[in-house]
Amino acid sequence: MLQYLESGAGAASNLPPSANSPQPPRPERVRHLLYGSLPALDRTIKILHALGYADPNDWSDPLPVPQGGGAPPATSTGVTPPSAVEVWMVILTKTLLME
Repeated sequence: MLQYLESGAGAASNLPPSANSPQPPRPERVRHLLYGSLPALDRTIKILHALGYADPNDWSDPLPVPQGGGAPPATSTGVTPPSAVEVWMVILTKTLLME
């Protein structure tokens, strides 16, 4: 469970116990999965890069995500409606140092 620090003069006493221990940080791998349209994925990757979190080249190539496991149902006229939004996925695996 996540623990948050309370603001105020006594904030140092609210640190989780692991922050006070002299153990060296250990690496841990975290996988990020982003789902959405290609423009939304591109914008999100650029924002994370601007924040200094991940380089755009660290993400996988976009992968199409199948919708509903088959062909979309035909309407009463026999015409298949166009999909509302095509969904794609990109993956980033990042190693973080955990204290």
